[in-house]
Amino acid sequence: MKKPIENKKLVPYKSRSGETWSRSIVKTISYRLIILILDFVSIYLFTGQIKVAFGFMIVSNIYTTIGYFFHERIWDKIKWGKLKQN
Repeated sequence: MKKPIENKKLVPYKSRSGETWSRSIVKTISYRLIILILDFVSIYLFTGQIKVAFGFMIVSNIYTTIGYFFHERIWDKIKWGKLKQN
């Protein structure tokens, strides 16, 4: 039986849990899109101002996106609560 060839360009890094950097980035983007919408709606409901809601949404999501990405990468290295892979 032949061993499958792993394309290094598509999977540049594989962690212990099998999650790639690409997967972490896509998860970060999808999560942030949901948060962008929720941030905008909640700030708009509180202030009634589109410019304020939009400004807050942009600024807060720049630094929280970066924080979320590194939070995911750090937790990927923690063994606690993970099932062992074969």
